[in-house]
Parts: sequence; structure tokens; C-alpha cells
Amino acid sequence: MDGFWWYIILEGQAGREEVLASLADLSGSIGSEERTDGTRVRLRAYYRSSQDLGYWLERLSEALTPWEDVRIADMGKIENRRWHTDWKEAFPPLPVGKGLVVLAPWHRGTEPEGRIPLYIYPGSAFGTGYHESTQIVLALLEEAVRPGATAADIGTGSGILAIAAMKLGARHVHARDVDPAVLSEVRHNLGLNDLTEEAVDLWEGNLLDGFEGPVDILTANIVIDPLLAMLPFVGAALAPGGRAIFSGLLAREREVFLSALAENGLSAVDERTAGDWWGVS
Repeated sequence: MDGFWWYIILEGQAGREEVLASLADLSGSIGSEERTDGTRVRLRAYYRSSQDLGYWLERLSEALTPWEDVRIADMGKIENRRWHTDWKEAFPPLPVGKGLVVLAPWHRGTEPEGRIPLYIYPGSAFGTGYHESTQIVLALLEEAVRPGATAADIGTGSGILAIAAMKLGARHVHARDVDPAVLSEVRHNLGLNDLTEEAVDLWEGNLLDGFEGPVDILTANIVIDPLLAMLPFVGAALAPGGRAIFSGLLAREREVFLSALAENGLSAVDERTAGDWWGVS
């Protein structure tokens, strides 16, 4: 058990509460608390001490790039007292889309009737299911996956999208991430969902470099720059009639990304918005 947690305080204008919470989630925070003071709002995001503070600052700085009015106000560490149990309350069961529900493993047994459970341990990898960009992909996946489909999840993070694809009827999923450290978390989450690496094979790899398709479904919930870099190779990775699902995009990036799709011979068939976030298939 960690003896302490890192914290980073984000500050922005009042009304930016959702943005601050999304930034914390994108950067790997395992919980946060918010305080509004007049025209300013502050969010204290907590991070595991299994990585040094500089690692989390780098991840947060990357996520902050589009938000010039949000700044890092403070940082430090807090001793692990009650936090190691209290943080679990930040992850209640979350219904997503028409028929999915995301649950931390300690909520097993509380699944809403009629929904497919996705058991995800909230670790340091992105993709707990509580971020809008992940919810967008899950909703689009529900419409796209057909029984027996093959899929690839690029930038798999926690593995939640690969797990969802399998539970929605896919027969095999390729899951890859450029960060080898997240693969152990994916394996843990596969086990929570009674899935094996025979059904979901894990690979360390950058985007579609060296990927051998084709697959029926491709998901990528990252940010716009790597998505744009990947687009020229998506067509070759998809089987005839295949569908790619992209998220991690801000709503204001919609027109730029739709133009890039067209330039690469791809067309949008469905799209979703949640808060400031947008996704497309």
C-alpha cells in the first residue's frame, strides 16, 4: 500500500469545473476534490506515489495544452491516512449508453438489471469509464460491434474498450499501448471480467506501427495529434465494411477532424458529444 499520495491543484475560472475534472481524469488521477471561491475554482487531484511527481506533471501538462486559462497552482504530497479507503467512494456504478454499466470491483453484485457490467479497477492508466471521452466510445461501440467481430483498441489504457468490445460480442481484440506499464493493469482488468489474453492479446506499440489487420472495429480514445498521425493508416487496418471509432477530441476540434477524415478517404457515420468532448465513428 502506498504510504502517501501526490496531489496537484488546478485553478481556473468559475464554470470550468467540468474541464478541471476531465483534466484530472485524463492525466491519471485516482480521485479529486473541488472548491469554488468567488470567480475562481480549484481542483485538487490525487495521484499514486508509484510514479514520481514529475511523471504526473508531464501527463497533466500534455492534457493542459488546449486550456490556456487553466493553470497548476500548487503540488505536493499527502500522507495516506483514510484516503486509501475514502477514494473508493469516488467510483460509484456508472450506467453508460443503452446497456452498459462501469463498476469498480468492490461494487460487484450491485449491477443494474439488464446492463452488461464492465469491471474496471481505477488505477493509473487512463480509461476508468468516468471520463466523457470514454463514455462516448462505449456508446458508439454498442452500435458498431456485431457478434463474431474482430477489433483493435489503440492506446488501450485500462483496457476498458477492449473489454467492452468482447462483452458486446466480439470474438477477438488486439489491445496495444505505447506505455508498457499499463499492460499489467489491463491484465488485471481482464481477469476481473473473466477474459483471457487468448481473447484479448496485449501488445506494446505506437499507434498502428507494425499492426497487421484487418479488423472489423478499431477504437482510439487518445488526443487529436496522434489521431491525425494515425489516420493515413486506418483504411488498411479495417476489413471491408469495418468501422473506426475516434474520441479524446474536444468539441471545438470537430471540423478539423472531419476534414482530416475526408482527406484520408474516411467518412463519419455517427458522432456523439458529452460536455466539452466529441467522438465519431
